[in-house]
Amino acid sequence: MKEDIEKLIKEALKSLDLKVNDFVVEHPVDLKMGDYSTNVGIKTGKAKEIITHLEAEPPSGVERMELAGPGFINFYLSKEFFTQSLREIIEKRGEFGKNENLKGKRFFIEHTQPNPFKEFHIGHLMNNTIGESISRIIQANGAEIKTASYHGDVGMHVAKALWKGDYALGAKAFEEDQAAKTEIQEINKKIYEKSDSDINMKYEVGKKKSLNEFEKIYRKLGSKFDHSFFESETAEIGKKLVLDNLGTVFEESEGAVVYRGEKVGLHTRVFLNSDKLPTYETKEIGLAKIKRQTFPFDQSLTITGNEQDAFFNVVEVATGEVFPNLKSKLKHLSHGMLRLPTGKMSSRTSDVITAEELIDKIKKKVKGDEAVAIGAIKYMILRQAIGNDIVFDIDKSVSIEGDSGVYLQYAYARTNSLLEKADAQGLTLNTNSQGQTLRHTHEVEKLLYRFPEIVERAGRDYAPHYITTYLTALAGSFNNFYAHEQIIDSSPESPYRLAIVKAFNIVMKNGLTILGIPAPEKM
Repeated sequence: MKEDIEKLIKEALKSLDLKVNDFVVEHPVDLKMGDYSTNVGIKTGKAKEIITHLEAEPPSGVERMELAGPGFINFYLSKEFFTQSLREIIEKRGEFGKNENLKGKRFFIEHTQPNPFKEFHIGHLMNNTIGESISRIIQANGAEIKTASYHGDVGMHVAKALWKGDYALGAKAFEEDQAAKTEIQEINKKIYEKSDSDINMKYEVGKKKSLNEFEKIYRKLGSKFDHSFFESETAEIGKKLVLDNLGTVFEESEGAVVYRGEKVGLHTRVFLNSDKLPTYETKEIGLAKIKRQTFPFDQSLTITGNEQDAFFNVVEVATGEVFPNLKSKLKHLSHGMLRLPTGKMSSRTSDVITAEELIDKIKKKVKGDEAVAIGAIKYMILRQAIGNDIVFDIDKSVSIEGDSGVYLQYAYARTNSLLEKADAQGLTLNTNSQGQTLRHTHEVEKLLYRFPEIVERAGRDYAPHYITTYLTALAGSFNNFYAHEQIIDSSPESPYRLAIVKAFNIVMKNGLTILGIPAPEKM
């Protein structure tokens, strides 16, 4: 509908010999101001002329148009339009909301990135929630996607963990005990060289155990990965690429090999240290090559915390110079930090709060229902723009009053109960009920048809919060409908009201699924 209105406005401008390219057609904040509104009248100063031209041949599905304010033109959609939109939702079911805007495009999406031998903490939980939702949003926009997690399976953190079998203990000793530090450094060297059979065995056993634990958490979160990549694979590949491009992309500096980012308005970063050992930057170049060989992508997205922005700004440019065919195809999306209010919760490790701890804490608040707990956490992460820090309010996360995952899940579960009750009574939904011509259009109908637009916008901007905000408004509107309408009765309107319930049920389920939030059938 938006595209139809835009097209007719452009035709009107042409007929009136008016030129303006930056007008917008959007939904008014207040539904009383219409279903769509345009500022083209303000842009041209010819609102009356434009609306007169449009009224001569109104867009299909538009009941009327009105001038408002200093020159806005508001469009009110017809009852027939909303009836047809309900039919479309019910017919398409799980496919409603999807589009093919990115059909033929391939996306490689990397997120979560927990390191073996370390805890899967709430930062990983936040990253996974965002990464999983963006993956699903892009897929809903028609792209072919592959997902990956990238793990730091070598490095000093591994040596610290293997020293006494506990990373936290090793990390503390490394800082406070010189003898322990020396021992840990020796272990690290042996890991790289694979020169000690006992350490090799402990390393392999520990790595496998860590990855198995990660898989358990992924399943709990409803997330899965097509590929897992490891620093131990990328280091040598990246080092060779850096040395092959020495003198062109990279240069020597005091024995190290660096990329001079200043030439492109960035900063210098080291890619090989003075011992010619690869840094994280070099490993990223090796990773880019592996990804490209694994799945020839049109766009690679890496979800990271915003503390890594400076790192990726340089690495993406440097990688694009090593692989010119990857220029503009590498993008990192950064998010803020997940924090808990002081005193709300303790941690077994004193400084790291694990994902499992947070999930268990929320489960206690929702009578042990893990799906509801997961939904509560994911909603709190996805309810705002991903670049912002989040202070996680545990009580607010499980509120049933609105602006929570529980609120959305409960609204969905309620519709299942209504539909089951109607089915048990032999009632059927119908968008052509006898009372249809007499009824008014319910507010919830004016929101349901917008879902595909929201999914499209979320895919364009990589912004899950658009969907979260929409679903919250939709649930509020439906609950108001439920409170003021007798859904199941003997009136001619009842089948149509059931159709609204069914359409809401479908849209809410589709929206929660795209966000990666569980949708329990009953609560």
